[in-house]
Amino acid sequence: MEGFDLSIVVDFMPRFLHGAWVAIYISVFSLVLAIIIGLIVALARLSRSRPARTIARTYVDLIRGIPALILILFVFFGLPQLGLRIDATLAGIIALGVNSGAYMGEIFRAGIQSVDSGQYEAGRSLGMSHIKAMRRIVLPQAVRQVIPPATGETTNIIKGTSLLSVISITELTRVGQQVVGLTFRPIEAFLVVAILYLIMNTVVSYASTALERRLAIPT
Repeated sequence: MEGFDLSIVVDFMPRFLHGAWVAIYISVFSLVLAIIIGLIVALARLSRSRPARTIARTYVDLIRGIPALILILFVFFGLPQLGLRIDATLAGIIALGVNSGAYMGEIFRAGIQSVDSGQYEAGRSLGMSHIKAMRRIVLPQAVRQVIPPATGETTNIIKGTSLLSVISITELTRVGQQVVGLTFRPIEAFLVVAILYLIMNTVVSYASTALERRLAIPT
């Protein structure tokens, strides 16, 4: 049992890669859901409607105060008790998306507020509607501000997929657990898992940097 057994890495690599693909698949759909929720929450937080602001603030405070693992368990085991039966993958996407949506909402809100309000008012003075001024003036500038923190939240979603092993989704961490159960070699198994997570998050980081450069305002 001593030393590093490279054959385990080679023999089980297809399983590890499949687990990584499942993690990527869930992360992408969770991110899309989180962005949609985040935009709605951010606009609600900045709305002139007090009920909208209250609901959005309550959602943010509630979700940020609950561990992601508890939310995953609630969605997977709790919703069926309410008559909503969904499979484990969809439950994972919903749980991660709802959890991340609260953080994305605050990220988007901060990004929108970072844009000089005078620019919005100038757009309105030119006859733009509120929606058009937000879409044409405020949001394009806010996007540049939210890329770094949104990238951090994206990596959190990817790492958060590891929690889905508790509801038996065969994502990367679950595969690592299965390989350990078959080989009794945790170092090899979880080293591969760690490296694959690192690769995925590094790709996200480099993509974010490239996007920032592309959207940068020429000086």
